[in-house]
Amino acid sequence: MNFILNKTIRLQFFALCVLTSLVNSSPGQSLDEERIPSRSDANDHASIGSLGSANGLPTLYAHAKPLHVDVDLVLLPVAVTDALNRSVLTLQKQNFAIYEENRAQEIRYFSAEEAPISIALLVDTSQSMSDKIDTERAAIVEFFNNANPADEYFAITFSRRPQMLAGPTQSVGDIERGLIGVEPGGSTAMLDAIYLAESKLRSARYQRRAIFIISDGGDNASRYTLKEIKSLVRESDVQIFAVGLFDTFFFKTIEERLGRMWLSEITDPTGGRTLTVDNRARLPGAAAELSREMRNEYVLGYRPSTAGTNKWRKVNVRVTSIAGEQPLQAHYKKGYRVLEGAGLGSSP
Repeated sequence: MNFILNKTIRLQFFALCVLTSLVNSSPGQSLDEERIPSRSDANDHASIGSLGSANGLPTLYAHAKPLHVDVDLVLLPVAVTDALNRSVLTLQKQNFAIYEENRAQEIRYFSAEEAPISIALLVDTSQSMSDKIDTERAAIVEFFNNANPADEYFAITFSRRPQMLAGPTQSVGDIERGLIGVEPGGSTAMLDAIYLAESKLRSARYQRRAIFIISDGGDNASRYTLKEIKSLVRESDVQIFAVGLFDTFFFKTIEERLGRMWLSEITDPTGGRTLTVDNRARLPGAAAELSREMRNEYVLGYRPSTAGTNKWRKVNVRVTSIAGEQPLQAHYKKGYRVLEGAGLGSSP
């Protein structure tokens, strides 16, 4: 999930704005045939000022409606965990401190309320998951058991290419029934699945949007590269969370060997994170933990004291533990860029 910078300059509808309620969903594509846009499709998307991908990827914000507001306010979603990776949900405003470019910022807005989310669920059904599919299904059940009934879902499976399984839907039953008939096999196109998920979330019902991935992190079939997807997710307002299952001592392929690192490199810059497990029995519990975490984030708002555009602004959040508790860890997006005439960018 990205920062929201509400300025008198033109902002895009993709921003999360807890102070404004704007929901204009457009109809999705047919689910019968999904197509991953090629790099040449970039020419088919409208330009938005200087905001866009430097590597030729199509921007995901081309059809967003502009929003004009009169207040400078950065809204920063923050998840907090303890030393055991458990979500901490009892903090107050005074437990947080925000610094932008090493300057302390006054927290002018604070919220810890749960709100519905639009979620793209990405399920690895490649050959490498063939002996783990039952555990994967159990993890998805636990994910739903800790969900908000009002959440909206897009379900995508991926092996040699991503395929839409269901969505947009609020029925977890539709997704669970669809997964029953899925047989794992083939190569792995996880990066293409992330691209498709980002594209689908453009027409999501809610302004809070997230991707949840269950995979071993390997990729050997995607058209898009890791570098391209990392650039794409940094420009997006979507948080990405993942559970990585690595329960074999000896990795079989270079892709599996890199899986842990790839997942973290994708999730962490978005303000989400990756939980890795080395025992498949722990997979459902990890999915439940991330499900609770993504729905129970703090939102901190401040008016930045720094000025200027076309400059990367580094943000740091410090969180103090309640008396007697162990040190806490804050998970959030570490910076943003303001582009003159184009609203908010997020390239590091």
